[in-house]
Amino acid sequence: MAQDSSPLQDGDYAALADFRAALRGFLAFSEARAGEVGLSPRQHQTLLAIRGAAPGQATIGYIAERLILKPHTASELVKRLEALGLIVRKSSQQDRRKTILALTGRAEGLLLQLSTIHREEIRRLKPLLIRLLDRFG
Repeated sequence: MAQDSSPLQDGDYAALADFRAALRGFLAFSEARAGEVGLSPRQHQTLLAIRGAAPGQATIGYIAERLILKPHTASELVKRLEALGLIVRKSSQQDRRKTILALTGRAEGLLLQLSTIHREEIRRLKPLLIRLLDRFG
């Protein structure tokens, strides 16, 4: 990967600051919406990761990788979601030793609600994000 070795200018710092502020604004939006339906941000991310995984791929290891967590932390997160009735564990059809995570109907409903408003927010932010990214050349 080629690296730009030109010296950073004041505008580069401003662009980085603006980009990080926009990302943080989206994260704050996301955290607030998750809280409104009774989920922590990590719980919401976990449900989204499970729903977005390829068939048969949503394992605790996959959750750990997607959320950048240690496996034991991902395991505890999954246990809490299971206790809340939001996910279930199923044995893999191909490998009975492998446990696959699946959303319950309740989780599907919550995730649909959250994902719909997140998609709207991303569409709203798209012009700003494109302008910010264009500042990086």
